[in-house]
Amino acid sequence: MARSSVPLSATNAPAERAAWLRAELERANYAYYVLDQPDLPDAEYDKLFKELERIEAEHPDLIVPDSPTQRVGGEAASGFEPVVHDLPMLSLNNGFADEDIVAFDKRIGDALGNNASESPVPVDYAAELKFDGLAISLRYVDGVFVQASTRGDGTTGENVTENVRTIRSIPLRLKGKRVPRVLDVRGEVLMFKRDFERLNERQRAAGQREFANPRNAAAGSLRQLDSKITAQRPLSFFAYGIGVLEGIEMPATHSELLDWYKEMGLPVNGERAVVRGAEGLLGFFHAVGEKRDKLPYDIDGVVYKVNRRDEQDALGFVSRAPRFALAHKFPAQEALTRLVAIDVQVGRTGAITPVARLEPVFVGGATVTNATLHNEDEVRRKDIRIGDTVIVRRAGDVIPEVVSALVDRRPADVREFVMPTQCPVCGSSIERLPDEAIARCTGGLFCPAQRKQALWHFAQRRALDIDGLGDKIIDQLVEQNLVRTPADLFNLGFATLAELDRFADKSAQNLLDSLEKAKHTSLARFIYALGIRHVGESTAKDLAKHFGSLDPIMDASPEQLLEVNDVGPVVAESIHQFFAEDHNRTVIEQLRAPGKVTWPEGPPAPKAAQGVLAGQTVVLTGTLPNLSREDAKEMLEAAGAKVAGSVSKKTSYVVAGADAGSKLAKAEELGIPVLDEDGMRKLLEGH
Repeated sequence: MARSSVPLSATNAPAERAAWLRAELERANYAYYVLDQPDLPDAEYDKLFKELERIEAEHPDLIVPDSPTQRVGGEAASGFEPVVHDLPMLSLNNGFADEDIVAFDKRIGDALGNNASESPVPVDYAAELKFDGLAISLRYVDGVFVQASTRGDGTTGENVTENVRTIRSIPLRLKGKRVPRVLDVRGEVLMFKRDFERLNERQRAAGQREFANPRNAAAGSLRQLDSKITAQRPLSFFAYGIGVLEGIEMPATHSELLDWYKEMGLPVNGERAVVRGAEGLLGFFHAVGEKRDKLPYDIDGVVYKVNRRDEQDALGFVSRAPRFALAHKFPAQEALTRLVAIDVQVGRTGAITPVARLEPVFVGGATVTNATLHNEDEVRRKDIRIGDTVIVRRAGDVIPEVVSALVDRRPADVREFVMPTQCPVCGSSIERLPDEAIARCTGGLFCPAQRKQALWHFAQRRALDIDGLGDKIIDQLVEQNLVRTPADLFNLGFATLAELDRFADKSAQNLLDSLEKAKHTSLARFIYALGIRHVGESTAKDLAKHFGSLDPIMDASPEQLLEVNDVGPVVAESIHQFFAEDHNRTVIEQLRAPGKVTWPEGPPAPKAAQGVLAGQTVVLTGTLPNLSREDAKEMLEAAGAKVAGSVSKKTSYVVAGADAGSKLAKAEELGIPVLDEDGMRKLLEGH
């Protein structure tokens, strides 16, 4: 759809300008919703839309029914008027197992006479997605949208014209040369997953109840009596069928019908294909199933229709469903059940996760008895209580989760969830840091649930660098109960290691040699190896440099820890909680027992306040002529400066050498003093 040649100028005659604006806005809608190729920025669209609103307000005689401004919603209605469908909106028969699809294909072939010969002729089918939304019928007269109705009971639905008019993906006027006199378009109103999430964010911010799933959100939005509310809801539409058609010949195949719809500006889903026989049907179904969870909208199956229109007519209908079509349903992804208890489980990093214990329910192709509740805040936000009837969702390989509770079914004896104060696995304290959603077990070196993760981290190259202690060896050591804490590693003998699966004598000796070498390390490496949450290599080095030895770190208060370079309140609290846990202290004492891990002790670093650059932040960039980056950093830190990695408004100086990059440009942009190496030396000398 080409752009109009009318210049973007408000000086045109109002009628001409309004016509151009309507055409340009509808062209942009077509590019966005049908072609999925947006080419007009939102800000520009809004600007043109407001201009059209202004012109129509000043010249009411220029308002036409298909103007984009007529999508915003009108006065609230007292109810929905009934609409009798000229052609019924039929439901589809369902198939679930592969055998059902094979039987369907055989019935079709038999009815059409394709299976009569020794060489059966396969039937061509149009295969498409079955959306999990709300079926509607759109009526166009001479290409102009005039009415929308819900499916209802298939014979009589509800008039939702004003609400549907607000859906931007639905054209208010069809385009092209082959526009019929009367056309009923059958399709689905739905809400994309990303739009559903944004809607619920708005609901939360406004203190309003959230929607349980996109389908409920779409249905509730479409049936608002106030169309202005519907206009604020991010609804979408896909066309997939036809009712009344007058003034033009019916397309010969279903696939041609959808192609024609797209030519007229109606949104048609691209996940469709023409396939042959049962093999083609099942191939399409399983291919869609593999990517179902990655689709941007919810589907609950696929739909098969005999592709040729003359064959559809020959097959006809049975009861309230067409013989020529079948819905192949996925196993239900949501189901109702009762929540009988909430326990907590401990993850490999110590995360404490509430888990719902459920009455068994079949959902997503499996019987589910447990479902995640994510964290304590989510339980509170969703107001989920023990004894509630809940909606459980299981999608593909995703862990089952409790979506919401049915508050209207809540019995009087429900109980609220209370997070335990002690780890159910090891008895260590459970703590939750400020601004974190996850509570954690503090017994990181001791807790059996965290054992493998603690050992893996302890042996990392950047920690104690125990070469040969990989995941598979750790699995065997833990599962055979040979190692419970990192300290037990140094009690392993040759005979024990040599008996491990696929572990030859040479491998056993190599690991023992690595363990012996690991006994001699640095304080910074040892601190990092402990696996304290939020303590990386850099922070471990800062702690070692600041305190000089381990005992002062273990006994430090959060306030004392805040004096360390780059340690904030969250990190300080994490370190304090780790060393406050007696189980961790016991393992540390075992690790530094005679004959175990040692490191050179040093004096604590002088307080930064004694330096000439106390309280200053310096950034290094480029290559200095006579100093390495590390040497320059040590000189600055010795003078009390904090050496940061990026430039901000809080930066005091930038020291720049050769080939300085974006940091230098940022400093100049912010007006931050820039020094060379000589300037830095003079600064350090107090000049």
